[in-house]
Amino acid sequence: MSFFRLPSAGRVNPILLYLILGLGGWLLYQTFQPGLLDPDAAPRAIVARGILAEDEQNTIEVFKNTAPSVVYITSISVRRNLFNLNVYEIPQGTGSGFVWDKQGRIVTNYHVISDANRLEVTLADHSTWKAVLVGVAPDRDIAVLQISAPKHKLFPLAIGNSDDLQVGQKVFAIGTPFGLDQTLTTGIVSALGREIKSVTGRTIQDVIQTDAAINPGNSGGPLLDSAGLLIGVNTAIYSPSGGSSGIGFAVPVHEVNRVVPQVIRHGRVIRPGLGISLAPPKLAGEFNLPGVLILNVQPGSTADKAGLRGTRQVRGGMVLGDSIFAVNGKPVADYNALRDALEQYQIGESVSLTVLRDGEEVTVTVTLEAME
Repeated sequence: MSFFRLPSAGRVNPILLYLILGLGGWLLYQTFQPGLLDPDAAPRAIVARGILAEDEQNTIEVFKNTAPSVVYITSISVRRNLFNLNVYEIPQGTGSGFVWDKQGRIVTNYHVISDANRLEVTLADHSTWKAVLVGVAPDRDIAVLQISAPKHKLFPLAIGNSDDLQVGQKVFAIGTPFGLDQTLTTGIVSALGREIKSVTGRTIQDVIQTDAAINPGNSGGPLLDSAGLLIGVNTAIYSPSGGSSGIGFAVPVHEVNRVVPQVIRHGRVIRPGLGISLAPPKLAGEFNLPGVLILNVQPGSTADKAGLRGTRQVRGGMVLGDSIFAVNGKPVADYNALRDALEQYQIGESVSLTVLRDGEEVTVTVTLEAME
């Protein structure tokens, strides 16, 4: 017969030991789970929920007030069967968006809808509507759709201000990641003034960085402040794996509010310009010129009227035109920087250009005109 040896206790009868252990186990089980062995035991009392923290109440209110404005977008592509040539539709991708106005305009990302042959928008009440494309601004990754839903189903978001954001303030992202509608994530403004590349390669400036989880399907959804006001449109994440890694980006609302009305009115963004064409960067580099070199000035343009000079051929060589290297005192190093600087102003406004002309610094005031 074997024995279980306890420290300094000699030999113990195993049967007695098993009885002791079994009785102890039964007593412990009864202590913590009395209702399972006693059918007549009363259920545990349910404690009333305490008052939620003020921060929690704010989060709940933001979600309740803004979730009806967020939509689910499905882009559908048309394909042709190679064997029987029949045409069929397949889902191309999904994304988020939000109601812009009571006329049924929906704002989303350009990359969400760029390859679609047909678009559907699902509202918060799960009703689905065929959408038509109003217009796009690919350089800002913005697109506007239109649906014919009745006004009582449409809840436009209130527009906030992205000019006075502060790093550390709380933000909310609502979208449809992985097809899960009405999903809320929270975080803070992690950084301001970031730059990211749009699908066209143009730089989007003053982008908001946030650690609020932004996953596939969140693109095009709103970024909100603690008052439930729109402060940005979620557009991209930084992630080697494709999932949220705590670094998301949103186009600031001041840019959205500038672009969307133009897209609604014209189907695209009407850029402010000067009426000039620029020389290739290689040419300017050969002469070690700062900024961007003017190649041609359009006759009758505001640049022509202001006296800007283009590059011209003469017998025996070339006379260089003006090289623009600052707009209202802000340095511009290349074509994209010049466009970005000019787009901060409205058509009809005047800007002061600092140019290099015949080796000397000259200031020229030019009125901006609409560019096709």
